[in-house]
Amino acid sequence: QVQLVESGGGLVQAGGSLNVSCAASGRIMCIGTMGWYRQAPGKERELVATISSSGTPNYGESVKGRFSISRDYNKMTIYLNLNSLKPEDTAVYYCLAVCLGGGSSSRYWGQGTQVTVSS
Repeated sequence: QVQLVESGGGLVQAGGSLNVSCAASGRIMCIGTMGWYRQAPGKERELVATISSSGTPNYGESVKGRFSISRDYNKMTIYLNLNSLKPEDTAVYYCLAVCLGGGSSSRYWGQGTQVTVSS
């Protein structure tokens, strides 16, 4: 099992910045890609950003150029820097870890952290 604990988030005005982080524990040696998804009320969960085990980032179209994902391998923590925030970025942000092994993969999710952007 992998446990994910998110921190950060909160309330910020439009145009502002925020940082969130996610620390993994447990069976961390199996972890490959980690990342962030978000879900706004009444909407499906969508990709924000992922980062591979080799450090390659991938961003959702709506956040490209504004958000930045990074990874600390020693701390098994990923960080998401949210810049130029818009009201439509308001959502619960969920951390994801993909665990590889035995020819299959498992997804683990954090409990979510709320990001609210006021106009």
